[in-house]
Amino acid sequence: MKKTIAALAIASSVAIGGLAGLSSTASGEGADAFRESVLRDPDIPSMGNPQGDITIVEYFDYQCPYCKKVAPELMKIAKEDGKLRIVMKDWPIFGGASRYAARMVLAARYQDKYHEAHAALIGATTRLSEQIVRDLMSKAGVDVDRAVKDMTTHGPAIDALLARNNEQAEAFGFQGTPAFIIGTFRVPGVLDAAGFKQAIADARAAARAKK
Repeated sequence: MKKTIAALAIASSVAIGGLAGLSSTASGEGADAFRESVLRDPDIPSMGNPQGDITIVEYFDYQCPYCKKVAPELMKIAKEDGKLRIVMKDWPIFGGASRYAARMVLAARYQDKYHEAHAALIGATTRLSEQIVRDLMSKAGVDVDRAVKDMTTHGPAIDALLARNNEQAEAFGFQGTPAFIIGTFRVPGVLDAAGFKQAIADARAAARAKK
């Protein structure tokens, strides 16, 4: 299936409130599978409220300065809102160090340290290297030696996850990071606090309209 066709498996594009919206007009098992893969990939721990009424999916890179800038703002909004489920999708497009960082954080999941590893790297203020990634994760309480072993042992699963993320990002036509799915809306690019809140409100309005 072509990636432009796969993008329609979650929705067809319409213009709502200045955003490219995603309506749930697609049908069939393929559409359902793609939608679930985007919103509820079992290999990616969610943040925020796991029972939230709106899911925000972010495609990001640990070396993207805009991703680092938006991260605390998004977490603040999620805390204030209380009903947002956040899914972080590693899309390492800034080279080898980004891919290493993504793979190490995903490996940390096998010792239940995904959130700590993610916070350590998304909050990093220096350019990443393999050694810096290991140092930051160690300071965050991650057993780095185990993470390295898990990255090898579970390498095929981790690489398959990154491949899914990449396929989805390309299917949605995203050109860089950060990029978001908010509810059923495709939102490429950086949002400020007001933009996030408006997109969340639009997503909730769209969900109510479907009921």
